[in-house]
Amino acid sequence: MANTVVRTLYTHPACSYSDALRQELVSDGLVFTEVDISERLDLIPEVLALTGGERITPVMVTGDIVTVGFRGAG
Repeated sequence: MANTVVRTLYTHPACSYSDALRQELVSDGLVFTEVDISERLDLIPEVLALTGGERITPVMVTGDIVTVGFRGAG
C-alpha cells in the first residue's frame, strides 16, 4: 500500500483565497480534509498556533508542513 499524504485545509466561507486553494486541490486531484473554522470555533486556537497568531485563511497542513495563505496572499 502506498504511503498517503494527509492534508488538512482550514478555511473560512468568506475567504476567496480559501475557495481558490480548494479549487486548485480538487483540480489537481489531491485528497484533503477541509475544516471550516466558522463551524469549528473550538479549533481556532489550533489554527492560531499553526499561523503564529495570525488570523488568516486558508491554512494547509501537509504532513509536518504548514502553508499559510494562497500563493503569498490570504
